[in-house]
Amino acid sequence: MLNVGLVGFGFAGRTFHAPIISNVPGLRLQAIVERSSDNATKLYPETKIYRSLGELLSDKNVNVVVIATPNQTHSEFASQCLNEGRHVVVDKPFTTTSKEARELIALAQSRGKILTVYQNRRWDGDFLTVQQLIGDRLLGRPVQFESHFDRFRPELREGAWREQNEPGSGVLFDLGPHLIDQAMLLFGPPEAIQADVRIERSGALVDDAFDITFFYPTSRALLRATMLAKTSGPRFIIHGVDGSFVKHGMDPQEDALKEGRKPSGDDWGIESEDNWGILELAASQTRRRMPTIAGDYRKFYENLRDSIEKDMPLAVTPTQALNVMVALELCQQSSRNGCRVPWPV
Repeated sequence: MLNVGLVGFGFAGRTFHAPIISNVPGLRLQAIVERSSDNATKLYPETKIYRSLGELLSDKNVNVVVIATPNQTHSEFASQCLNEGRHVVVDKPFTTTSKEARELIALAQSRGKILTVYQNRRWDGDFLTVQQLIGDRLLGRPVQFESHFDRFRPELREGAWREQNEPGSGVLFDLGPHLIDQAMLLFGPPEAIQADVRIERSGALVDDAFDITFFYPTSRALLRATMLAKTSGPRFIIHGVDGSFVKHGMDPQEDALKEGRKPSGDDWGIESEDNWGILELAASQTRRRMPTIAGDYRKFYENLRDSIEKDMPLAVTPTQALNVMVALELCQQSSRNGCRVPWPV
């Protein structure tokens, strides 16, 4: 049994980590760091509650530490945990700079500890379906991949750290890591990047929309997010030489977790047939709904468990996490200078 300590019990810790960890065989949610409120005690009465990272690290029973705190604390907290000999999971984004990411990777290697980033959206059902579709070459050679993360939040959230002018704030560092990680998992790092990172809402202090283009030799990946999409478009659009695939709707796991449901049972992660994507193939002149594979965020933590106990390969490697940070910085550079920037060789 691996004992896990969760640092932070805000939206990410409460919604995306605690219920997943506590429902993976072989993992025990040993401790939670919640600085002031008592929400964790009410939801997890058998779990130890600490008020600081230092208190948690004094608990020698904790094998793995999950950091789900504001982005600008990721590097410092992860470094403390690695220096104390703990395996570390960092919620996305990995850090606020690629320099910090490289330093953490080197530290983890020197300490002989696992370091990974919580890219749970790899286990969204719609992305798993897209991954299978591209892997099976159902559309032939892809020429255009488009991925949207559209929301409608016209009002600013007073006091929300994600909307303050701080390192790692803004939608690029919030939603960008998901879309960038998925694109590079499918196609690898691009040859070049062009991005428009901007503010759309009145009074916003940090970016709340972006359009990113990844350039590949014979294809493009378009990654987009906005907080002002009252009517959402497709989540995924893929065009290939042999056909197209269009998918609406979001993976149901987030809404289920927000409602307090636990990830268990045969129906977990199963999407309504109404949201299945449309596959259209040129050769057969067919147009049909393609069933969405059931998503399951537990797979991330199952892989972490097996990497520690059985020396299985990590699903989300430090190199992949670093590449996301590099891409984020290139997006900032491209948007700032209004130009296409090459991927570093």
